[in-house]
Amino acid sequence: MAQKTALIVFAHQNPASFNAAARDVAVQELKAQGYRVLVSDLYAMKFRPAATRDDVKGELKNPDQFEYGNETMLALKENRLSDDIVAEHQKIIEAELIIFQFPLYWFSVPAILKGWFDRVMTRSFAYSLAEMYNNPRFEEKKAMLSFSTGASQIMFQPDGFHGDINVVLWPLQNGILHFCGFQVLAPQIFYSPAHSPPAVRTSMLEGWRARLKGLMLEKPLSFAPCELFDLSFQAGFRLKPEVKKEQEKHKFGITTGHHLGKPLPPDNQTKAGSRK
Repeated sequence: MAQKTALIVFAHQNPASFNAAARDVAVQELKAQGYRVLVSDLYAMKFRPAATRDDVKGELKNPDQFEYGNETMLALKENRLSDDIVAEHQKIIEAELIIFQFPLYWFSVPAILKGWFDRVMTRSFAYSLAEMYNNPRFEEKKAMLSFSTGASQIMFQPDGFHGDINVVLWPLQNGILHFCGFQVLAPQIFYSPAHSPPAVRTSMLEGWRARLKGLMLEKPLSFAPCELFDLSFQAGFRLKPEVKKEQEKHKFGITTGHHLGKPLPPDNQTKAGSRK
């Protein structure tokens, strides 16, 4: 049996940070399970986050009006992408599991990680207009977010000061990971480690280690299947009328994003399982 491969995309400036400790736990546990573990340490790599013309080698198809998505798609087909993007593509190809480890910045990922998504998730590699949410190259791969917050868990409740964490996660998990076709595992959230005593931080890491032991057996998060939508320009890529009619019976919306004016499905972006 071929050795399994995991990729950890790590975005923290401090090698002594809690996020670095969470990364190290994942590396240790996955290696103990027989994985080959690759780590893209973005700050250590000095990964360039800006998506620019420098990502394309050689001449541009349309030098008078630079369109990043079209130019990098063509460069991918012609083997003219910059070397750092190609290297990250190869890691994704080899990996069955991808973990993104980072601190939550401004309700999102750090800029260097956003740049990784912008540059590495190249059109026709990670997605195409014909394969939105259904990329066959990624459908067997699992991906997940593992991150720390500055605020406590109660502040990210639906009635909390910062609002529902499920809403925060929707653009990242649906708009990037699910959009690119990954099976998205529930996030690993470390709430406020910087304001927690050492024993609590240790407990967080041990909980992460325990979860990793059965991670690949977990059920992925639930998203609205493409079959529910009329995927035509005439219909505007909207839910089919019969689906909307059927949804009237339900107390909650379909997903955090497809709430249909109803209450959000509880824990839709934080726990696997069907809508209640």
